[in-house]
Amino acid sequence: MSDAERNAALLPQSENDKHAFTLRVPDGDTHARHVCNDCGYIHYTNPKVVVGSVVTWRDPEGGAEDGDVRYLMCRRAIEPRKGFWTLPAGYLENGETTDAGARREAFEEACADIRIDALLAVYSLAHISQVQLMYKATLLSPDIDVGEESLEVALFRKEDIPWDQLAFPSVRWALTQFQEVAQTPVFAPFTNPVDAGGKPD
Repeated sequence: MSDAERNAALLPQSENDKHAFTLRVPDGDTHARHVCNDCGYIHYTNPKVVVGSVVTWRDPEGGAEDGDVRYLMCRRAIEPRKGFWTLPAGYLENGETTDAGARREAFEEACADIRIDALLAVYSLAHISQVQLMYKATLLSPDIDVGEESLEVALFRKEDIPWDQLAFPSVRWALTQFQEVAQTPVFAPFTNPVDAGGKPD
């Protein structure tokens, strides 16, 4: 489905809706929009915002070695990529702050109570019209459970993360970038990894 077709599917529709839209560039604009032929109403469609977090748990009774850190992950119960492992993340809701959205997603997907510690990364995924904000977060209790969108939830040691079963490239990016700053209290947020040719990974 093209962007134009996807946007057209989102146009306001109701029995009393009198709008008749045409895709064109409005005066003073630079992009084609769906514009009502009668009243001039412009139906804007903009990128979706996804919020999530790399959530870790360290047993307070254990040692301080990196091997004691566990990463919270969820195996997806929904498409796309059903059955693959991901981080707790999802679409931001209207009227919701990004950190509140990340906490909500962790609770919905893994029944996890988390503390947001820092913004880890901002990913721009233009090919699917998404912006992803990923946080560094701490699990406040090891009591987790399967949410409605998860088949399974688990706390993995770094060496046990199912790297060959990750749902999306951004999950790998976030896990890898997290490990670069795991012991760093202050850091600049990451962006999309760039290969030697200068293109997003």
